Amino acid sequence: MIDRNTIIGFDAKRIVSNNTGLGSYSRTLVNDLAAATEARLLLFAPTSGNTELRRQIAERENVEFVYPHYLFDNRLWHKLAGSRWRSAGMVDDLTKHNVALFHGLSGELPKGLKASGTASVVTIHDLIFLRHPEFYNPIDVAIYRRKFLRTLAEADRIIAISECTKRDILHYGEFAEDKISVIYQSCGTRFGAPVPKDELQEAARRYHLPEHYMLCVGTIEERKNAALAVKALPLLPRELHLVVLGRPTKYKKVVKNEAMRLGVADRLHFLHGVANDHLAAIYRKADCFVYPSRYEGFGIPIIEAIQSGLPVVAATGSCLEEAGGPDSLYVSPDDAEALAAAVVRSIDERQMRVERSRNYVKRFENTGVARQVLGIYEDLLSRK
Repeated sequence: MIDRNTIIGFDAKRIVSNNTGLGSYSRTLVNDLAAATEARLLLFAPTSGNTELRRQIAERENVEFVYPHYLFDNRLWHKLAGSRWRSAGMVDDLTKHNVALFHGLSGELPKGLKASGTASVVTIHDLIFLRHPEFYNPIDVAIYRRKFLRTLAEADRIIAISECTKRDILHYGEFAEDKISVIYQSCGTRFGAPVPKDELQEAARRYHLPEHYMLCVGTIEERKNAALAVKALPLLPRELHLVVLGRPTKYKKVVKNEAMRLGVADRLHFLHGVANDHLAAIYRKADCFVYPSRYEGFGIPIIEAIQSGLPVVAATGSCLEEAGGPDSLYVSPDDAEALAAAVVRSIDERQMRVERSRNYVKRFENTGVARQVLGIYEDLLSRK
């Protein structure tokens, strides 16, 4: 039984350092858990990190940040010491704080955790570095692989955020299948709320949005495959543009060059650093959403698009069918003609597809993830 005397620890590095992705998952889960249990939740972070991100953790009596004792000004030493502490040294602090269970929120557990007798859970989001190592530096792949195998050796239970990720864990590692639970990320409902007309107009003005466009959201990197949507543009009506929203990498130049080669550069628009308050309006003004990524651990942008009333066209080959459901359309990540045809079809059948897809994605909206995770904690602690 988990009560106020139970102490649960969390790897909080991403909570204080990542604005989206792993950070959003971690902050949302901790906030939900804090509201759902009286247990003490200790957030172990190698540094105090970003003040604004840290403040997104609601102030509650049962939540507290814990930092190592080496916090001082030398940034290089600070970073090296933080990495070492997080990979192994943290275990001593867990023991000192009488932590009964530790949850690695971003795919990692410290070395020596199992030997310390502390129960452990780890959330694994994806194994893209193993499935598609071509998108990573070889040294990084070797480091990530070593961390993954070490984590399997330390973990008592694993949470996979999709069936696709669970399959990859079983394929690339040795771990008991009955100790892996698929718990989808919780997705809020704010993108389903109406957007006032003045906010739609402000977003269109501020970001110079075209009258008609398909929207693609995500880091502009090779794996996300935005170039496929560019290749589809010449096959689509002239008035339909492509808006790509996300953090740029060197792959952005590849996408731009492809647009210039095909003579559609005037129909390609990049958006970076968009205010979170404007994102819903940008979704709402689009004609459809395209997500041609070659591989994902899940697909939160697809759910946000559906909530915003957009039909979705995504790529096959990973977990995107899990996120978008049977009434979104899926094409090969190498087939521009199929993408163009699916875009036209999705827009023509928009009302029907959006209505059905909205019913499908309700399973991800405030789904009681905290309750499911607490169930794993309780089961694990009852066996210790």
